[in-house]
Amino acid sequence: MALLTVTDLRGGYAAADEIVKGATLHVDSGDIVALIGPNGAGKSTLLKLIAGLLRPRAGQVRLFDREIAGFDASAISRLGLAFVPQERNVFGSMTVAENLEMGGFLDGRHMRDRRDELYERFPLLAEKRRAAARTLSGGQRQILAMAIALMNAPKLLLLDEPTAGLSPQAAEDLFDTIVELNRTGVSILMVEQNALEALVVSTRAYVLVQGRAEREGSAADLASDPTVRDLFLGAKAQPMLAGKSGGQT
Repeated sequence: MALLTVTDLRGGYAAADEIVKGATLHVDSGDIVALIGPNGAGKSTLLKLIAGLLRPRAGQVRLFDREIAGFDASAISRLGLAFVPQERNVFGSMTVAENLEMGGFLDGRHMRDRRDELYERFPLLAEKRRAAARTLSGGQRQILAMAIALMNAPKLLLLDEPTAGLSPQAAEDLFDTIVELNRTGVSILMVEQNALEALVVSTRAYVLVQGRAEREGSAADLASDPTVRDLFLGAKAQPMLAGKSGGQT
C-alpha cells in the first residue's frame, strides 16, 4: 500500500527558482526508500516540499491517499509524517528530556508514554536524559533528532542526510538504527550522500538529477548497476553529470 505518492512535483525557494522540476516517486508501507543523486539535484528541497516547509508550485503530494500539497508542516505532521532536517535538528542548550518534550508538543496527552517508549528503544537517550543536547556526539545527536520526530508516532519519516559529518563507524551504527526503526513499522524516505551504503539498507531507491527522478528501482538493482556505481564511486561521474548540476540540494 502506498503511504506517499508524489507526482510531477515542482518548486523551490523563490518564485523564479524552480529546483525540483517534476519529481515523481512513491513510498509503500514498510519501505526504506533512498533518494540519491549529485549535489545540487534538489534532494533536500524535495523533502521540504513534501513535508510542507516549502509550498509546491505544481504537482501532487498524497499521504494515505489524501492530497496534502500546500498544507503547512504542522498539519502534515498531525497526519502522520515527520521530517528530520540535516542541521539544527536538536535544541543544543536543552536536555535530552526537554528535547523530547518539545517533540511531543502536538499531542501532549501521550507525551510521557511516548518518551518512556523511546527511552526503552534508545537506552542511550535514557542514560543521557539530563545531559544538554550539545554535549552529545554527532551520532547521538542524530538519534535524538529522530527520537524527537518519533514523539508524534509518525507512520512515515523523512530523513535529510542523517549520516552527514559522521565518522564511518558512527554512520554504520546509524544505518543499523534506521533499519531497526523500520522493523517497528515506520516507513522511511531518506536523502543520503553515502549512496552505496544507503542502498545496502534500503528496499527501493531513486536517483535524482536536476530536480527529476532519472532512475528508480530496487535498491539492490541500483547498487549493482554499473552506471550508478560509477556515478557514486566517482570513476565516470564527472562526464555523466557535466552540465547537469546546479541549484540547491
